Amino acid sequence: MSGCPTVLHSKRNTATACGFTPQYSELETLYETYADRGVEILDFPCNQFGAQAPGTDEEIQQFCVLNFNTRFPRFKKIDVNGDNELPLYTYLKSQKGFEGFDMEHPLAALLDEMFRKADPEYDKKPDVKWNFTKFLVNKEGKVVARFEPTATIDMLAPAIEALLK
Repeated sequence: MSGCPTVLHSKRNTATACGFTPQYSELETLYETYADRGVEILDFPCNQFGAQAPGTDEEIQQFCVLNFNTRFPRFKKIDVNGDNELPLYTYLKSQKGFEGFDMEHPLAALLDEMFRKADPEYDKKPDVKWNFTKFLVNKEGKVVARFEPTATIDMLAPAIEALLK
């Protein structure tokens, strides 16, 4: 999928000025843990969510490497929703729609309130809601899981392990 011949892909959109930005460290840990088993993490910066990824592609790359020592591939900034969304995201969202935030996360209630004010039916639409939404894709290109930004690394690792068995 997307030209990478790997066993597993975690596709996500990213931000550099977001409350979820520390997830870069967790994602790098996942990458270091599973890369030798064929797992790839593909990073797609997106500025559609509160303009929290305003820099150039080069600035975003530099920020991620310098602040979080990320080594996984990072692509050009894209749109994940709307008329200009990358077709990859059209596919990903068609396979796994929004299933809700993990309400145990400290930012979940804030996100839910913000989205519900803008659209009381937001939770019924498959759109990516915020940066750091992650899609887990198997080697056949099937989306097997979707993780909202409120998901922790403890939620991702077991799903990856299950695919690698």
